[in-house]
Amino acid sequence: MNIQGKIALVTGASRGIGREIALELAKQGVQRLVLVARDRQRLALVAAEIEGMGIEAVILPLDLSQPIEVHIAIAQVWRDHGPFHLLVNCAGIAHQVPFLQSKLANVQEEIAINLIGMYTITRLVARRMAAQREGKIVNVSSLMGKVAAPTMATYSATKFAILGFTQALRGELAAHNVQVSALLPSLTDTDMVRELQWFRWVMPTSPQRVAQVLVAGLQKDTPEILVGWQSHLVAWSNRIAPWLLEKILLMAAPLPRYEQRPTESPGR
Repeated sequence: MNIQGKIALVTGASRGIGREIALELAKQGVQRLVLVARDRQRLALVAAEIEGMGIEAVILPLDLSQPIEVHIAIAQVWRDHGPFHLLVNCAGIAHQVPFLQSKLANVQEEIAINLIGMYTITRLVARRMAAQREGKIVNVSSLMGKVAAPTMATYSATKFAILGFTQALRGELAAHNVQVSALLPSLTDTDMVRELQWFRWVMPTSPQRVAQVLVAGLQKDTPEILVGWQSHLVAWSNRIAPWLLEKILLMAAPLPRYEQRPTESPGR
């Protein structure tokens, strides 16, 4: 896909990987960027950077877990600033905790934003792309969508689900000339990740690098875009010796910090 002169919508665009993807798309010459996230002030700052490059930016403060709000906003922005040629689903959150200490409210939040929110906006945009018979959708999963990690059970579950969702859409939407791919970054040095306990021996990549790999991957119709040599090594190891990789992940996981009895009652 040649992105020059195209219109793109990026979710999770207020910070981290989503922000860098939006900035990289602007550098590569998109015509207009629609920026989606919950934080209006952060979005405005990103939009100002993009407009400083001479690219039009539209901010759309949205909570993707609210389907009615999303439906109305997407219909309006498509009418006023569309049609979109590229959708990048990057919005996501993570709660790190051993499963026995996990809380249902956090699990529900991860599923609502990482999965249901992505489904909601993708359904609205994909229908319109199919009608115009043109479009590209990139769903940002994670290396944890290939290899689950201790202390990240629900996050991994949502990222696995995104890969399945992406694979199904790729088959269904191909007849409508809409391409669908997944981006699988490894540990990335963002605000969200800095609040987590990092896994041993893992070297974080930069969000700028992730964005550059994504833009390069847009030129090819590849099902999955892996970022960095660590991602390729882990994916290869998971195919060749999954039992060994599972042991290494257990040793690398930051479990000691959480060695305490669960505080939640069984009925909650």
